[in-house]
Order: sequence, then structure tokens, then C-alpha cells
Amino acid sequence: MKLTSTVIYGVPVLFVAALVQAEDTTQTSTSASQPIERVAVFGRQLNLLGQSSSASEGIVGAGEIEARPLLRTGEVLEFVPGMMVTQHSGSGKANQYFLRGFNLDHGTDFATSVDGMPINMRSHGHGQGYTDLNFLIPELIGQIHYYKGAYYPEVGDFSGAGSAAISLTDDLPYRQMALTLGEYGYQRLLATGQQQWQDNKFIFGGELQRYDGPWSDVEEDVRKVNAVGRYLTHVGNGQLAVTAMAYSNDWNSADQIPERAVTAGIIDEYGSLDTDLGGDSSRYSLSASYVDSDWQASAYVIRSRLNLFSNFTYFLDNPVDGDEFQQMDNREIWGGKLARDWHVAPFGITTDITSGIDVRYDHIGKVALYHTKARQQIGTVRDDAVDEFSSGLFSKLEAELTNDIKFRLGARYDYYNADVDSDNTLNSGNANDGIWSLKGGLSYLVSDDLELYASAGQGFHSNDARGATIKVDPATGEAVNKVDLLVRSTGAELGFRYYDRRYINLSAAFWYLDLDSELLYVGDAGTTEPSRASRRYGLEISAYYWLSDAFSVDAELAVTRARFTEDETLEGKYVDGTVPWVASAGINYEPDASGIHAALRLRYLGKRTLDSFKEHEADATTLVNLSLGYAYQDWDVKAELLNLFNSDDHDIDYWYSSRLSGEDAEGVEDLHYHPVEPRMLRLSVSYHY
Repeated sequence: MKLTSTVIYGVPVLFVAALVQAEDTTQTSTSASQPIERVAVFGRQLNLLGQSSSASEGIVGAGEIEARPLLRTGEVLEFVPGMMVTQHSGSGKANQYFLRGFNLDHGTDFATSVDGMPINMRSHGHGQGYTDLNFLIPELIGQIHYYKGAYYPEVGDFSGAGSAAISLTDDLPYRQMALTLGEYGYQRLLATGQQQWQDNKFIFGGELQRYDGPWSDVEEDVRKVNAVGRYLTHVGNGQLAVTAMAYSNDWNSADQIPERAVTAGIIDEYGSLDTDLGGDSSRYSLSASYVDSDWQASAYVIRSRLNLFSNFTYFLDNPVDGDEFQQMDNREIWGGKLARDWHVAPFGITTDITSGIDVRYDHIGKVALYHTKARQQIGTVRDDAVDEFSSGLFSKLEAELTNDIKFRLGARYDYYNADVDSDNTLNSGNANDGIWSLKGGLSYLVSDDLELYASAGQGFHSNDARGATIKVDPATGEAVNKVDLLVRSTGAELGFRYYDRRYINLSAAFWYLDLDSELLYVGDAGTTEPSRASRRYGLEISAYYWLSDAFSVDAELAVTRARFTEDETLEGKYVDGTVPWVASAGINYEPDASGIHAALRLRYLGKRTLDSFKEHEADATTLVNLSLGYAYQDWDVKAELLNLFNSDDHDIDYWYSSRLSGEDAEGVEDLHYHPVEPRMLRLSVSYHY
């Protein structure tokens, strides 16, 4: 393994910053000379009885995040029980997500936010709801609060399957400098720090990452840079937080490949048919939030860029130059949220009421699709500018009917307006829509250890604004139908939570979800398109058991059935890409003091349905990751073995037509897949100061 110039030049910058921070802290805090104690927050051990709205709600703390080995940053969402995170191409783009029978593509129908900033990108160049989490530094995450189901009026767009609110830490357990080196050119340098004076606090973090990957004929050459600065202070009776984040990345891609090319020996399973793929991405944001006992307010501005080259069908559409294409998305986003809490007691019934408003404006200066060859544009499919505005009003109440029974009722109204300026004037225009969502629930505290829940609610996802104004297909010129700008989802669940306050946290839910229009993956464009209505239902079970303060085991299981509820000529009932079975389990040993710490993690992604007749299925994927470390005083060394048993399963699979050079013009239907990355070792050393 060799150190690249990025890491070599980055070491002095981060190291000097850390030394300055350490010196300042020593001068201003007498506690700096004291031994550093390992402090971790474990959200699974929080008692949510009487606090949560459903059995599918939960909190993940920084302690769990720190302990689990991660191949990719986006895998932090796997802390949501039943969620699986994969990838179908290069490391620099958004991951592929699976939850509750959804192939969520890059985030549609699951809303994600970071410190109040929405992450899902609407009317995006690569996919509706695009959720790229590469800008996160996992060591700076304070907690993840997840809400499965559409039962929460604070959440609007992309909320059908659920949502996750990721919060950055307000207090670092320790400052650190860390270096990780691994196989296939993996290098990561990390620095975090915290400075406090009176009621003011400044938290910072920086990350440099390089990675070449295990691919036969493509070096990913990932060059990722992350920086975070977070200022916190007390204002009045509340806390104000101001956060600046910066992220930049560029990479090459080893995309999904056809099985027949591997079988014929044209490439091996880590090979590529087009070695010119990849892209670059950046994200810069400034956000602020204020919270006190009655008010919550947040505001943000985000600048996001994506430039992506892909080729999923090779020579199907263009037998001479190939089917490589470029997707661009350049946008600025402004928005915010304001909410007020009231605590009243009409007729002696203790009631909490929250009402609020959120607004968001996306100025998408360019969202475009081009034909390319060797990353050079040779034709324009479409080139658009979109301005999309939304506002949402929401209100909820929680009433304690008795000491043991709570009633919840919520409502929300969302309004969307979009203007599309297309290079084809026929596809330009304005679209607007509004939608009401009602939500409710009931909980019964059977005992100090057991609570029962019944929840129901309506959610929605927005469609790409270009589909709501389109009149002609930009590639063929044929007339096409517009789609609705907003699409309804309706769901409900029954569940329970058992928590004995010492050893076990167990929850289970039986749920269903109706969706008015499914979004399906389109192989020849690498995007999604609206389809028929569907219904899903399933069972989820999560169990966490602590044998001691340091030793715990956990298991999560999700079973789902997904079917279309509308008939279509020459199409079947099965929803493409759904996963009937998902499971994960772990063993964790994490002492507070110095010594050995370890984590062993298994994740299972069951057979996937690849077509509406279920004539083709992808095999199951099973992966095991191991982390083993030793902490002594201010030092921590750790080894991670990812894909411990060197599985050759697939990260993701699709069934569609493509054409290799020399094949018939109509192409060949085939399995296209992205293999899991082989076993790899990563070694880390961290100094806590």
C-alpha cells in the first residue's frame, strides 16, 4: 500500500489543526490534562416506552455507530432495522437502498435529513429522491432517529416507507486523529476536535479518503474530501447551532455487468465493458437551528453538483458509438422549518400540541442528459432548468386519555409548484399540486415493560417535475402522457415494544402500505419511471440483548410481500426489485475502559424479484464483517475484515436487455449485476487527545 499525495499533503494540515486545537484546549480547560474516558451513547438502550409513536420508531446512538464496521458511509442507514444499503456502480454516487419490500433506488419513498436539511433531491438528474450521504463523517454523527411508516406529520415528501433524521453531535466524547490503511488502495485520514469557552462550543472534523477498489480494469481513484465546522451557543432559554459542511469527490466507476459477458470470458466478475465511466460530485451547505422548550426553528442553504457518466446497455441504442451517457445536476436549495409546542389540559386531559410550517425551494440551473463517448458529449437527449417550490403545514396532538393510553392525531397539507424550462419548448411548462395527509395512532402501556401500538397514516412522494410537464419523448419525439406531481401512499401497522430496562429491547410490527404509483428502474436510461399502483405488507422484528454493560447481541428480521394492484397488458403482478426477506445480526463487545473491543456483523439480503412475472430472481446475498480493536489510554488500534468469508454474491441485480458488440440489434435480455467487493483488511490507528 502506498500513500498518495492527497494523504501526504493532507496530514500536515489536519495535524497542525489538531495541535492548535489541543493547545487552545489545554490553556482554557483544566480538564484537558485528565485521562480521557471512553464515553459512548447507545440509543438502543434508551427507554422509549411511553415516548415513541409506534413500534417502528427508534433511536441509534453514537456508540452503536462507532462500534459497527462500515464498508461505505451510506451504510449508516443500515442502523434502521430492515434497511439494506448496496451499490450498483462507483463509490462516489448515492447508494442503493432497500426497505419494506421497496427497491428504493437512491432514496425514493424514504426521507432522510441531516440536522434539519433534507437530503433527498427531487427532479434529480440521476433519480427521484437521490440520497447521497458521502458528505457525512460517521464520527460526527450524534444520533439517528428513524421513523418507519407514514405516521409522522413532521415528515412530508418521500415518506411512504419511512424516514431518518440524522443529527450531528453536540458534544464529542473525545478529540481524535486517525489514519486507516487498507487493501485495494484504501486510505483515510480523519481529524476531529472540540473547543469550548463559557457557553460557546466549536466542533470540527475533516476527512480525506482515497480508494482504488478491487476491479480488474478500472481504478476507482476515489478522491473524497469532507470538512465540517459546528458552532453551538445558548440564546435565551434555548440552544443555537450553526453548521457549515463542505464535500468534494471524484471517481471512476465499475458499473453493473451482464452475466453472459462473464460466462463467455469476455470479462471476469470484477471487469468492465466500458472503462470510461465515473463522475464528480460536490456539496456545500450552511445551516442553523434553534431549539428551546417551546420552539424549534431551522434554516439552510445548499449548493449541490453531480456529473455522472454511465453505460448500462453498451451498444443497444447506438451500435457505433455505444450507449454511454452523461447525467448532470446543478442546483441550489433554500429552506427552513418553524414549529411551536403547546402543553394544555382541556377537561383535565394532558395534551401536547405541535404546529409548524416548512418551506423548500430548489433552483436547478441544469438537469440534463447527454449521449457521450469516452466522456465527450456527442448528442443531447434533454437539457432543462427547473424551479421547484414546496410548502407544508402540519399539526399534531398527543393526548393522555389515561395514565396508560395515549391518543395521537396529526394532519399535514403540502403544496408544490414547479416551472420547467426545457430545450424542447413542448416539454416546458408549469405544474402544481396539493395534497392532504392524515395520521393517527393509539398506544397502551400494558405494564412498565410492555407497550402496544396501533398506527395509520398517509404519505406521499413527489415525481420528477419534468414528467409533470412533458408532452413528447425527448429521445423519440413521440407523444407521451404526463404524470401526477404528487403520489399518495397509505399505510397502517400494529405492533408492540418490550423493554425490561436492563437486558432486552424487543419490538415487532405487522404493517401494510398502498402506493398509488410505483417508481421502477429503467435499465437503458439508468433512471426510474412511474408505474402501476401496488400493495405491500409484512412483519418486522428487532431484538437487542445486553448480557452485560459491555457485551450485547442483536437480531433484526423483515418479511415482505409486494404486488401490483392494477392489471396491465403483458405484465405480471410482482413488483420488480422487491426483497421478500431481509435479516441482520451482530455480536458486540464494547467496554468503557481500555482493552479489547470487537464487533461481528451478519447481513442477509434475500432473493430479489427481477420481473413482474417472477420468472427471474436474483440469488440471496450474505455478508459477514468483523472488527477487532484494542484501546489503551489515549490510543486505539483496530483491524476490520470486511466480507470476512470472501463471498462472491451480488450487491444488486437487474433483468433487462443490453447488447454487446456483435450481438443482434434487438439485444439480449440478461441478468446484470454488481458483485460485492471481496474480502479486504483495513487497519486503523487513532489518537484521542
